[in-house]
Amino acid sequence: MMRNCDLCQLLIFTSLGFILASGSVEAKKVYRWIDEQGDIYFSDQVPPEHSQHGRATLSQTGRVLEVTEQAQSKEQIEQEARLQELRRQQDKLIASQKIHDKALLSSYHSKEDMLLAIQSKMELFEKQKDIFDGSIERLTEQLKNQRNEITALESAAQPVPKALLDAVMLSQIRLEQTQNALRSQIEKQEQTKKIDEADVARFLFLTQSTKDLLPRTKIPSIKEANELGLFYCENDYQCNKAWEIGRNFVNFYSTTEPDVYNDKLIMNRPPPKDTDISLSLSRLAINEGDYQIFLDIRCRSSLTGEALCASPKVKAIRSSFRTYINDALSRLALNKKAPAP
Repeated sequence: MMRNCDLCQLLIFTSLGFILASGSVEAKKVYRWIDEQGDIYFSDQVPPEHSQHGRATLSQTGRVLEVTEQAQSKEQIEQEARLQELRRQQDKLIASQKIHDKALLSSYHSKEDMLLAIQSKMELFEKQKDIFDGSIERLTEQLKNQRNEITALESAAQPVPKALLDAVMLSQIRLEQTQNALRSQIEKQEQTKKIDEADVARFLFLTQSTKDLLPRTKIPSIKEANELGLFYCENDYQCNKAWEIGRNFVNFYSTTEPDVYNDKLIMNRPPPKDTDISLSLSRLAINEGDYQIFLDIRCRSSLTGEALCASPKVKAIRSSFRTYINDALSRLALNKKAPAP
């Protein structure tokens, strides 16, 4: 058996040639494997202490005839299964995003089309709110009159009819129901408004042309980039560095555990609590060789969660993303480690 080292690498391959060419070992197999330290071995036998390593069976000319994969531990098998599951989730996420993008592009021809559609929806919301406001005003006045009638009867020491008491209770119930319906309508309107704003930003991003993006003056302004959580990559090297820096940013601010990490998507797990936020990064192609990194922040799908996502705290995290990437890249250029956010 022969072992690799810096001084005898040439001897190994020379010896391998003799082993393979020797008639005395013509019927024997020659194995090649690498141990944990990266040392390469050639031999016609695999010692028991090295049997767990993956190996290749070589022909007399050095051609690989067969490959035996390295034995995997239970933990490695479980990790591989988890990796495959994450990849399936990633594929679903990307497919879902593509479907949404396709729907946006097929539904609208311009930003103006989107804004007109949003305006129509908001006008409908306002009309429905006016109806609720009118009902609340009417029920409030009705309840006031009913209570005044009861007060007048009690002042005159007259019995209050049960029908009147029942009418007051019914008015109270209807008033509360209408007030709750109005609050629900307002919350739905706010949620729709946030979704529409995100769709407008996404549509604008998808419809940017190569011609628009090549001149520096056409790249989104600092204000727009901060508001949208965008970082424009000047080249592949910078984009790869920014991607790793962005991963630290995502893990630092997310209150949930990491879920997906690859060269196109970094995503932490969905928020299980109202106080949780989950960040994700997407590396999105603008055109051949040009990319933008998009930061997204998700909150739990609840009133409290949605309020958190609309809060100054979350907006501040988003707006700090581009500056943090730039500062960290500058520090790396000076051979200094990128700081924590």
